[in-house]
Amino acid sequence: MPPRHSDSQSEDSKSDSRGGVTAAGGRTAKDRARERQPGKDRIARVRRFNRFYTRQLGVLRKTYLDSPSLGEARILYELAKGGRPTAADIARALDLDAGYLSRTLRSFERRGLIVRKASTDDGRQSHLALTARGRKAYAPLERHSQHATAEMLGRLSGTDEARLIAAITTIEELLDVAPPRNPSPSARHALRPPRHGDFGWIVKRHAELYAQEYGWVAPFEGICAQIVADFVNKFDEKRERCWIAEMDGDNVGSIMLAKDSETVARIRLLLVDPKARGLGLGRELTAESIRFARDAEYQKITLWTHSVLTAARHVYRQAGFKLMRSEPHESWGRRVLSEHWDLEL
Repeated sequence: MPPRHSDSQSEDSKSDSRGGVTAAGGRTAKDRARERQPGKDRIARVRRFNRFYTRQLGVLRKTYLDSPSLGEARILYELAKGGRPTAADIARALDLDAGYLSRTLRSFERRGLIVRKASTDDGRQSHLALTARGRKAYAPLERHSQHATAEMLGRLSGTDEARLIAAITTIEELLDVAPPRNPSPSARHALRPPRHGDFGWIVKRHAELYAQEYGWVAPFEGICAQIVADFVNKFDEKRERCWIAEMDGDNVGSIMLAKDSETVARIRLLLVDPKARGLGLGRELTAESIRFARDAEYQKITLWTHSVLTAARHVYRQAGFKLMRSEPHESWGRRVLSEHWDLEL
């Protein structure tokens, strides 16, 4: 049975016998925190992947990359990158125990693999670099690593290789505990026509992002699916287009320009994935749509958006669109203000 709520006292404000605040139905804040913990099956799945990948790379072999120690190989790699790091820099980069790192560096020094030079900024610190002997010792490790990775990727088709790289990128983004970095303005991306599966991705990514960022639920996904279905089933090659933005083999954006009438085109489903925001992709996708609409001799472009989509509204305003009218309504589990924008061509 559903929990009963008292008219005289909210269940949210009651205290339990242990002094904790009780949520509706008698659940404490600690209860809710426990519910947010990952289940045992998910923990086991991640641990299984960790075991699989360490076995795949062979890091548990006694002579991984023909090196006596994985730790030594990683320290040599940090030194081979150049930049004359300090011991503290290497410890932070590899999250290594300071004692272990100190012992390893002393061993490298005795073997003539590294050279130290006192820092001019801080006399307590020394900058480290590989000697000629150190570079010679590291060279086969680099060759073996390159060969092993190339061999692993060589077993995959081009499509599967792209899927693997995309999955690796996602894992790095989700698990990296470093402060978020702004995307580089030089990050490579391209606009291309849709391929098999891209229209499904458009619907899926819209549903996921709008639920996460705005709390929009059903039937929003159904509306997106209907827009895509209408576009695909009635596609006019001469007067309609869809563009997919791709970066590092991963879909990161989309836009569709559909025929509303003989003289009016409509922009549909503009999306920029969070990983690609800040690169001007929304502006680029919109500009491409406007160029095509002019070439197709439309007289106007119209679109339907919502007031909460501030980034998209900024793009449209910069492109010359004008807000024509607004309409409040309740949809997808939220009260929203829809807007109609037009651009005269």
